[in-house]
Amino acid sequence: ASYGPNPICKGCLSCSKDNGCITCQHKLFFFLRREGMRQYGECLHSCPSGYYGLRTPDMNRCSRCRIENCDSCFSRDFCTKCKTGFYSHRGRCFRGCPPGFAALEELMECVDGCEVGQWSEWGTCSRNNKTCGFKWGLETRTRQIVKKPAKDTIPCPTIAESRRCKMAMRHCPGGKWRRPAKTKDKKKKKKNLMERAQKQHSIFLATDKTSQ
Repeated sequence: ASYGPNPICKGCLSCSKDNGCITCQHKLFFFLRREGMRQYGECLHSCPSGYYGLRTPDMNRCSRCRIENCDSCFSRDFCTKCKTGFYSHRGRCFRGCPPGFAALEELMECVDGCEVGQWSEWGTCSRNNKTCGFKWGLETRTRQIVKKPAKDTIPCPTIAESRRCKMAMRHCPGGKWRRPAKTKDKKKKKKNLMERAQKQHSIFLATDKTSQ
């Protein structure tokens, strides 16, 4: 209803020219609307966004949801629908789901997610299944899945990760350490450069004799 100088008292049992509805008919909810410095009563079948219907022996009222970022609520402290961009979780609204819970985008709700245990200690530094013979290797740590997610579509966090490490023993006991293949490649490149330089020098000498 739109109120001007003479309020429209639709659904009212009693009404004031200046303040609109004062009491409502049975089953309707009394809602006190505020517009700037002015306020007036309305009788509604359902409460507007951000309010919930509170039924009392005296009169049914629209009471404000006290939950932050809530669009509609079941009671003062339990939200049933959050504002756009927020996830609903146990009657509250969140920008992101709490730890241990995953977001269902289609419903904008938080459900039981995949829980994992603590990381193990880092394993032995190795390379090609060897713990010596190289300067650098990889070490790995793992963790176990403690609780599977409520839905198969919800992924679990990674349960294994590796990082670069320096081997404790670069030279294997009783073995002769060989230079990496990169060193051989450098020698081969150097040899090719020398051969190319000698060839260019021979061409230059031949050209110089011809010109004479």
